[in-house]
Amino acid sequence: MSILAKLPEIIQGGMGVGVSNWSLASVVSRNGQLGVVSGTAIDVVVVRRLQLGDFDGSVRRALDSFPLPDMAKRFWDAFFIPGGKPESKRFKPLSMPNLRMKKDAIERLIIGNFVEVFLAKEGHDGVVGVNFLEKIQLPTLPSLFGVMLAGVDYVLMGAGIPLSIPGILDELQKGEKVELRINVDENPERHTFTHRFDPKEFFTSRFPKLKRPKFLAIISSDILAKTFVRRATGYTDGFVIENHTAGGHNAPPRKIDRTKPAPREYSRKDSADLGAMREIGRPFWLAGGFASPEALKDAIAQGAQGIQLGTIFAYCNDSGILPETKKEVLQMYFDGKLKVKTDFDCSPTGFPFKVITLKNSVTNPEVGKKRGRICDMGYLRTAYASEGKKVGYRCASEPIDQYVNKGGKVEDTVGKHCLCNALLATIGLGQVRDEGVEPPIITSGDDFSFLDRMLDGPASSYSATDVLDYLTAGLDAESAPVELDSIVEVF
Repeated sequence: MSILAKLPEIIQGGMGVGVSNWSLASVVSRNGQLGVVSGTAIDVVVVRRLQLGDFDGSVRRALDSFPLPDMAKRFWDAFFIPGGKPESKRFKPLSMPNLRMKKDAIERLIIGNFVEVFLAKEGHDGVVGVNFLEKIQLPTLPSLFGVMLAGVDYVLMGAGIPLSIPGILDELQKGEKVELRINVDENPERHTFTHRFDPKEFFTSRFPKLKRPKFLAIISSDILAKTFVRRATGYTDGFVIENHTAGGHNAPPRKIDRTKPAPREYSRKDSADLGAMREIGRPFWLAGGFASPEALKDAIAQGAQGIQLGTIFAYCNDSGILPETKKEVLQMYFDGKLKVKTDFDCSPTGFPFKVITLKNSVTNPEVGKKRGRICDMGYLRTAYASEGKKVGYRCASEPIDQYVNKGGKVEDTVGKHCLCNALLATIGLGQVRDEGVEPPIITSGDDFSFLDRMLDGPASSYSATDVLDYLTAGLDAESAPVELDSIVEVF
């Protein structure tokens, strides 16, 4: 049986920005599970690797295999700095995503996504996925095309309800024009705003043969799973049910009484009904607090195909987080000082966001105040209608006067941080400012108990292979992955 004919027991979560990099995903995939790269701001990640000199030659190697050599050359010539930029010099600024992106910005998205998936798939026949966020809509279409050019096997998507993505994957496979409806606030006249993309614009002769990747929706409830089954534009191949203990952005607590403010605590009503999930008849994985072999076996016993994990992979040697940051977090854990906070104000998206505050991280009040408010990347900006069919963009983490002048409410700016810049700093690609390099932000799930079983103390470390060996210990034939052809639709 080919590895492509199996469903994985373990999905390595797609942690952005660049935490789930190609090298981590490659290790997981080579070991027979689903390695996932993060597609969030991956164009910026690849561009900055080039500006640091592409020290390992990986980007150059991927570009040499890109099917459009002229586009690859433009990209290389625009960003590669032999020997790398000086530490004190800033990374080149890039245009922010918008509805009328210029050709170079679209090419940057296609190539950046191609590069990361190509490298994750290089040299083995395992399966590789990519994770995108529904909240970040404007880069989605060229990004999907880029990962499909690289032969991505799975697309995973959450942070919203991406019902249109399955159908878009169907059309891109055929080389057809696609469009994505863009969420635009303050649109009383209900104008429709769309981002359009024609893949054949980039191929003047024969269009390449593409495969349609499997689509997994990242959801928080069985209700959303049923919504995908009924209303998605194409086939949803499965679901990742992520609970509120997972890292990064969480779904907000379910609002029980609509007459009252949104709750800031989770309850049993925020848990998915696994019985209902089993009745749907499509494979699902559980995520959030499942980092143990016992949890994996229990998930399978409850009808899940397996589990998705982030935090346990985030702090392994193969992830993109800076080594010194990993060491600091591990030290805090073994000293009994590690605290993971569900911050309801931190993210400009308005979604709860898990944070660990370190001495130098932007969630440290002194560091955050010194950093000030800057928005120069724009991935988490919100589109809003301005003068009818015109579209403006604002972010709750930008300077307050600018945000208010664009119609935003001052109360929505309280506690907000620029996640775009901070997450890049977490992987060593922070922008250089007059006051120094951008401070990072650290996000993780609630559960670090795996460290007690995997490490002797803060001075030791572990690899992604160690994680897989630890999690799969004791699995027997009864919990082996099912074949795709054996899945029957019963909903």
